[in-house]
Amino acid sequence: MKKSLSVLLAIILASFTILAACGKQDSQSGGSGGGENGGPVSMTFFAPQGKAPMEENEFTKFIEKKFNVKLKWDLAPSDALQDRRQLLLASGDYPEVFLHGKFTTSDLQNYGKQGVFLPLNDLLAKYAPNITKQMEDKPYFKDAITAPDGNIYALPIFNECYHCTYSQKYWINKEWLDKLGLKMPTTTDELYTVLKAFKTKDPNGNGKADEIPLTGAPNKYVWNGNIDAFLMNSFIYNDNDKYLIVKDGKISFAANQPEWKQGLEYMNKLYKEGLVDPASFTQNDQAVGQLGNKEGDEAVGSITTALISYLVNTYEKDKTRHQHWEIVPPLKGPNGVQTTGASQSVGEFEFAITNKASEAQQIAAIKIADYMFSEEGALYAEYGPTEGKGWKKAEPDEKNIDGKPAKYSYYNLPERDKNVIVNESWSQIGAHDLSKTFRDLFAEGQDPMTPEGYGTRLAKATQVYQPYAPKETYPANVFIRTEDTENAAQLTTAIKDYVVSNMAQFIIGSKSIDKDWDAYVKGFDGLNLKEYLAIYQRALEKKEK
Repeated sequence: MKKSLSVLLAIILASFTILAACGKQDSQSGGSGGGENGGPVSMTFFAPQGKAPMEENEFTKFIEKKFNVKLKWDLAPSDALQDRRQLLLASGDYPEVFLHGKFTTSDLQNYGKQGVFLPLNDLLAKYAPNITKQMEDKPYFKDAITAPDGNIYALPIFNECYHCTYSQKYWINKEWLDKLGLKMPTTTDELYTVLKAFKTKDPNGNGKADEIPLTGAPNKYVWNGNIDAFLMNSFIYNDNDKYLIVKDGKISFAANQPEWKQGLEYMNKLYKEGLVDPASFTQNDQAVGQLGNKEGDEAVGSITTALISYLVNTYEKDKTRHQHWEIVPPLKGPNGVQTTGASQSVGEFEFAITNKASEAQQIAAIKIADYMFSEEGALYAEYGPTEGKGWKKAEPDEKNIDGKPAKYSYYNLPERDKNVIVNESWSQIGAHDLSKTFRDLFAEGQDPMTPEGYGTRLAKATQVYQPYAPKETYPANVFIRTEDTENAAQLTTAIKDYVVSNMAQFIIGSKSIDKDWDAYVKGFDGLNLKEYLAIYQRALEKKEK
């Protein structure tokens, strides 16, 4: 009897063990019976909504087959993506994976500490050799994605855009210089002479004083279109963002220094003499394009912007006006200052795994992300998995942006039916590799004055700027300490708005630089500039309480 009870108890215990193991296995496979021993692992990805269904996308189908997964989609219109994302997180009804979430560093820390976003460190170490290698090869990438607590909560598109790094550029109408017998300016004084000649010596030859020597636009409309983005760097370093200077790991503020005042005086002089377009402080990108591409005589002599294509058409073969334009190297100011803005960014954080994901879902998701950091995965993610559609192998004579043999090309592909919506890649969706290493695999037109050579043109222009970048700059992607985030957001907005609005008033003369400068500087006390600098210093040092 005793022996029989023991056998019966053993059978019952064994049954419970088997049931528990089955339950655990079901949980780890996302309830789909999936994983290596069953059907596909099913999970939901959050992403922006395109013109075509993501379920039918060629790269989606490729990923599902390659990784034995079944992807469901929670999609939001691009212009409402962040609002939809926040609603999901606030309600608790969020998906297992945010493929493309546009998260800030503050978001990562908040949701990481709440346990909503899982730390990816162990998953990366076990299942992500491509991302791990990228972190080893480019330490700034690892540093940029690591929170102060040592965890990696999300992955960005690793977008190493060379011409973006040194984007505070200045372009000039070389045809006008040649017509007036002028040389490319090298100093702020020489630029003043050139702009004066553009205004008074009729370089477009129509007998009218209709030339605009220098134009621009607010940065929110035209990338680095504000005229100080370039010019202030001849007086003091201007990052055109937070106005921070870094030296030996310590930060200071640029926009209240005597050299800043000197830069404002120079720009005010240009404005008072009619050398700066008054519309530079208000016009948008469309107005700039209309100004540059208008029929008849050219109207513009120079412009501050990262891309000359804002002003003149660079993409149509029969449009040649853009060929008149050349890059102006950083100018030497009256005190010998000659620098350029520099910004190294890894892009917005997109990919995060939430606490809704089972172990099987976590592994599958991180493997997909890692694949998109491989050469093949990045190629297919960006251009589609089918050779001959969005990409092809480069011809023997095709060269990359540096003039070396290219591996891939997106030129001379078969023409597509314009009425058919392309649905073969994820393009700019999801964390993947767009590093310079990957970009350099592709062919670029070697003639910088052709539409195909525009990338080469920007790269050559950027090479002119790179030597003038400071040794230290404030990182674009920085983790503000969690308890500082709300204060940082308020102070940053207030201080940036204060600098920009006062700069415009000083340049156009509605405020007197002589009479109102001291009050302007004093105004930073009321905006708590001291705490602003302390917050960003702590963030730079990745300090935690």
